[in-house]
Amino acid sequence: MPARQTPSSSTGVPNPWYPEGGPGRQLKARLKRGEVLIGGMIEGVARPPLVKIFQHAGFDFLYIEHEHTYFSPTGLADTVLSARDNGLPVIAKTPQLERQEVAKLLEAGVVGIQLPRTETRAELEQLRDYIKFPPAGTRAVAPGWGNSDYRDIHDWKSWIAEQDQETLLVVHIETRKAYDNAEEILSTPGVDMVYCGPGDSSVELGHPGDYGHPDVKKPMEHVLELCRKHRIPWGTTAASARSAAEWVTKGASFFEADSEMNFIRVGAKHLVDEYRKCIRYQARP
Repeated sequence: MPARQTPSSSTGVPNPWYPEGGPGRQLKARLKRGEVLIGGMIEGVARPPLVKIFQHAGFDFLYIEHEHTYFSPTGLADTVLSARDNGLPVIAKTPQLERQEVAKLLEAGVVGIQLPRTETRAELEQLRDYIKFPPAGTRAVAPGWGNSDYRDIHDWKSWIAEQDQETLLVVHIETRKAYDNAEEILSTPGVDMVYCGPGDSSVELGHPGDYGHPDVKKPMEHVLELCRKHRIPWGTTAASARSAAEWVTKGASFFEADSEMNFIRVGAKHLVDEYRKCIRYQARP
C-alpha cells in the first residue's frame, strides 16, 4: 500500500500514492533512492482504461510518445489525469521545442517534458525556461488545472514553488551530434533525467535496428558514464528484459519499456497463431 501523504494547501487533492507531495517529486525521490523504474509507453491509444491496465501490470510511470503520434486533446488530458490519480507520474515528449506545446502538457498534469533529438545546451536552457516559473524561467501561470488536479489554488506563491519542484527536464539523446555534445548537454544545470533512444541512434550510427551493435552501444555507454559522473539518472528502451538487466549492471535507472501498440500486436499474433496451430491439428486425422 502507498504511504499516506501529508495534505498540501497548494498542490492538489491529497493522494496516498505520492508521499513526497506530488507525482513529479515522487518520481525524483524514487530515482534518488536508486530504484530502477519501468515505464509503460502509450503510442496510439490514450484512454483512462489503459492507465488502469498499466497500473495493475505494475509499471512505475507512464511515458507518452507525443512526437510521432496524433492524440485527441481531451483523450490525452483524460489519460494524464487518470495516471496522476493512479500512481503513475507522466513523462511526455513535446512535439517540438515550443512554449505552447510544453505549456499544454504541463497544464494537463504531465510532470516530465522529454525533448526529442536534444543536441545542444541552448535547447535545454530554452526548455528549462518554459517549464520553470520566474525567476528560474518564464512559465506562464495557470493554477487549478490538471497540474494541480483541478483544485482551487489560493496560495499562489507556495503553489509556484511546488510546481517548480514537480517538473522534470528530460534529455533525449539519439543523434550523432548529441553524442558529440554529450558533455556539454549533461553539464547543463537543471537536467533531471537522460534517455538514450536506441532506435534513432542505431540509424544515425549506421546500423538500423541493431541495438546491440558496438557502434551503437558504446556511445550510449559513454553517455551513461557521463550521467554517473554528473549524478543524473540514465535510461533507455532495452531490446529485451535480459538486455535491460545488463544495462542495470552498468548503472541504468529507468526504462521506457514498451507500448500498448506492441502489446496488442504481439498478443494478437500469438493468439491467432495458437488458434491456427490447434485448428490445423484438429482438422487432420
